[in-house]
Amino acid sequence: MVLDVDFARSQFPVFQRPETAAWAFFENAGGSYVPEPVIDRLDAFFRWYKVQPYGPFESSIIAGEAMDAGYQFVAQWLNANDDEVTVGPSTTLNGYVLAQALRPQLRPGDEIVITNQDHEANIGCWERLSEAGAVIRRWEIDPATGELALADLERLVNSRTRLVCFSLCSNIVGTFQDAVGVAEIAHRVGAAVVADGVSYAPHRLADVSQLAADVYLYSTYKTFGTHLGVMWIRRELQERIVCQGHYFNRDKARYRMNPTGPLHAEIAALAGIGEYFDRLYAHHFTQQETNPRQRAERVFGLVAEHETRLAEQLLQALRALPGIRIIGQTHAREGRRAATISFVSARQRSAALARSLALRKICVRNGHFYARRCVEALGIGDPDDGVLRVSMVHYNTQDEVQRLIDELQACCK
Repeated sequence: MVLDVDFARSQFPVFQRPETAAWAFFENAGGSYVPEPVIDRLDAFFRWYKVQPYGPFESSIIAGEAMDAGYQFVAQWLNANDDEVTVGPSTTLNGYVLAQALRPQLRPGDEIVITNQDHEANIGCWERLSEAGAVIRRWEIDPATGELALADLERLVNSRTRLVCFSLCSNIVGTFQDAVGVAEIAHRVGAAVVADGVSYAPHRLADVSQLAADVYLYSTYKTFGTHLGVMWIRRELQERIVCQGHYFNRDKARYRMNPTGPLHAEIAALAGIGEYFDRLYAHHFTQQETNPRQRAERVFGLVAEHETRLAEQLLQALRALPGIRIIGQTHAREGRRAATISFVSARQRSAALARSLALRKICVRNGHFYARRCVEALGIGDPDDGVLRVSMVHYNTQDEVQRLIDELQACCK
């Protein structure tokens, strides 16, 4: 069985409008398109019950029920307990809130391991803890490949290590990191593990019960939903950290790590992601699976196979083009890399290539994508020009990838 991409695309209004459907959209790592069920729930909230939720009158009761459905979806999606999940405005803000919650636990000389591969959201908030006396240790990439080696992490951690912060998938390099291996090394010395899953979550379904991390973060606007950030914190760690919400909310799981308060309509709309994946499940499978998490797992199996085919289709063409440096793994193998492919051309600046492709109705972008340290470590001279990044998800097609290949071959002669 293969993913029916035409059916998937039929669920997205953007593909039903000729003017927008004509564009091949390869900037999904910056934010994915949104399916109809998410849009419908967002519209209904604003149209019919945009009131403070959880009150005693009808519209407020409905608003609260809609939000509950959004929270329940997130917990089911992660295979998590409801009281371990915070839904905040963004992953970047969630990271800063988490860092401040952990700050009182740190003593001068305690060490935090960060990487130079990550998005700045999982670096800057931890570096600021040096103001509290924390020592920042850097797990650095191989400048030739962009990869992180577990052996290097082994040499960094010690009895003073309190946190190890890394990404499950780099938004530049695209490699799936060995999360269990990282956690084994960190937990051996008693350190907690913070896993940034923003560039992982669109491609694979995380199971926090198996992940071995203590914190998992991802962004729902990159996983076909509204602009929010999800933060899962293992209960044992959450019980030790300081409430960041109002003091009277410290015992309320949804509020204690969200000082801004919840975004009502955006959270309610998240349940539409689950509805969309249920539609994909019903279209592809005859077995009536009652567990929504297991339905999503089956669909993500098809997603993984499809995205791997797209990635290898593009990588094969890039390997044959003169003057192209592929960042990260040059072949796509399922479970090894995401369909997020960055490269640079020795013949053209990345910005010039992006503009040329835009003239041909192909959406890509160039730059460092908030992973400036990674781009600099890779030896790319102008980080602002940076890499050209092609980020694909399950609704991209082989025909779209071929269009991109044809245009790249014309531009990179």
